[in-house]
Amino acid sequence: MKSWYDEVIKLLDEDKAVDILKHSLQMDTTNPPGSEKVLAQYLADVLNSFGLKSHIDDLGNERGNVVGCIPGSGEKKGLLLNGHLDVVPPGAQAWTYGPFSGVIDAGKLYGRGASDMKSGLAALVVAAGLIAQAGVPLKGDLLITGTAGEEADSLGAKDLLTRGYLQNIGAAIIGEPSLLKLFAATKGALWLEFTTVGKTAHGSMPECGANAVLMMNAIINKLVHYSFQYSPHPLLGEPSMNIATIQGGVKTNVVPDSCKLTVDIRTVPGQDHSQIINDIQKILDELEQTNPDFKASFTVLNNRAPVETNPEAEIIQMSIQEAKTTLGIELKPCGVKYYTDASVFVPALDIPVLILGPGDETMAHQPNEYVEIKDYIAAIKLYVAVILRYLM
Repeated sequence: MKSWYDEVIKLLDEDKAVDILKHSLQMDTTNPPGSEKVLAQYLADVLNSFGLKSHIDDLGNERGNVVGCIPGSGEKKGLLLNGHLDVVPPGAQAWTYGPFSGVIDAGKLYGRGASDMKSGLAALVVAAGLIAQAGVPLKGDLLITGTAGEEADSLGAKDLLTRGYLQNIGAAIIGEPSLLKLFAATKGALWLEFTTVGKTAHGSMPECGANAVLMMNAIINKLVHYSFQYSPHPLLGEPSMNIATIQGGVKTNVVPDSCKLTVDIRTVPGQDHSQIINDIQKILDELEQTNPDFKASFTVLNNRAPVETNPEAEIIQMSIQEAKTTLGIELKPCGVKYYTDASVFVPALDIPVLILGPGDETMAHQPNEYVEIKDYIAAIKLYVAVILRYLM
C-alpha cells in the first residue's frame, strides 16, 4: 500500500488543490435557498478532469448532489466520502474579506464554508481524484458525494438513500471540521416549535383576555426543570436544552393572543427522541388540565439521531494508524456536539462513520471564517492514506 500511496501523492499539485477550494468558496451556496447545483457541477467537472466519472442528481430549484465513483473489484464493501455543498448565511457582522471572496492571507483561505465544510469536501474530492488518476486497483467501490441541504433538512443525503447508491457501502468518511481530530460520536438534535393561543383584550383590562405569553412562560418553567432520561456518554457527556427564540404580542397595550417559542435539544446516544416528544406532550396536557384557558401545541422542526461509532471499528483504527504514519500525529476518538449527514446515513445503513476534516469546528458559522492551507493539504494526504488502507 505504501508504494501506491507514494505514487498517488506524487500527483498532488498543491496549487491546483488550493485553487479548487478557492473557486468553491467563491460560489454562493447559502442555505436558504441553497442553490448548490452550481458547485455540484463544478466539482463534477473537477472529478471528471481527474478521470473519475461523476454526474449531477438534479433536486430542483437549482439544487443538486454531485456523485462520483471509482468502481472496485467487489472483494470488499465500498467506502463513502461525503461532504455538504451548502453553507449558512454570512451574517450581519462585517467581514475583513468578503464571505465569497476566497482571499488567501498569511497561509489562510477565507470565505463562508472555508471551515464548514467546503475545505473538507474539496480535500475529499482531490484525494479521490488523485487515486483515480493514478489508476489504483481498489477492492471496493469508492463513492464520493457532495450533498445539498445539510444545514437545514439534509435534502441531499436523503436523496442519496432513495437512489440506492449506498446499498453496498461498508463505512463512511465525512469531512466536517475537526481540525484533523477524529470524531467518532456526534450529538443528536431535536428542535421543537411551541405555539400558545390566547384571547386578545385591551391592555388595561387583562382579566378580559387570556395571555398567550404567560402560557408560554408556564411551558418554559416546565422545560427548564425537565429531567432527561440518559446515561452520560464517554465522548459526548450530557444532553442539553437551549430555549432559543420567543415571539409574542403585537402592542404594549394589547393582551397577546399568540406566542411562539423554539427550543434546541441536543441528545446523546441511548436517548429516545420519541420518549422526549411524549414527555413534552404530557407537560402540555398537564398544564391544560390546571388552566381551562391554556391552549398550546408543538411541532418538530428537526429530528436528527445521535450517532456513535465503535472506537475499535476498522475505519477508526486505520485512520489512527495512518495519521501517525502519514502526518506524525496521534489521534484518539473524540465526540463533537454538532450533527452531520451521518444522522441520516447511520440509522438507515448501520455503518461506522469517521468524521474528520481540515477546518476548525469553532470557526463554523463565524464571521471571517477560514481554513489553514497547511491543514487542508494535510487532510488530502491523510484521506488518500486511509482510502488506500481501507480499499486495498
